[in-house]
Amino acid sequence: MQLSVTDNIAEQDHNDLLAGLRAYNQQFIDLPLAHGDIGVFARDDNGALLGGLTGQHKGEWLCIKYLWVSEETRGTGLGKQLMQAAEEEARRKGCRHALVDTFSFQARPFYEKQGYRLQMTLEDFPYQGMQRHYLSKPL
Repeated sequence: MQLSVTDNIAEQDHNDLLAGLRAYNQQFIDLPLAHGDIGVFARDDNGALLGGLTGQHKGEWLCIKYLWVSEETRGTGLGKQLMQAAEEEARRKGCRHALVDTFSFQARPFYEKQGYRLQMTLEDFPYQGMQRHYLSKPL
């Protein structure tokens, strides 16, 4: 057996690892039905991105990975629209809950205004004096 440590994960290594993990998980859950991407994007008339949200549905959960709204559209309700569209699509796919995480310098109050409730906080993450908050919401 060889053990290797790397800063550059080869695509094949990543794919092999996921294949093994999925084969194991398949014993417990129907992966093709339980997993998929969700994306919502807002663009101006010229096609420039104004904001977007990406996430995945995993079983009955919407897991929001990234949400970004351009500086010029902040405060216009675009973030709320992106969230609502993603949640609606997640419900259509059978999700009953949503999960998001955010850093202390980001958007916790925004998510709380959308009905998300704090579930856990990691202190000193990613650096001392910062926190990573995990919030969830029933759909």
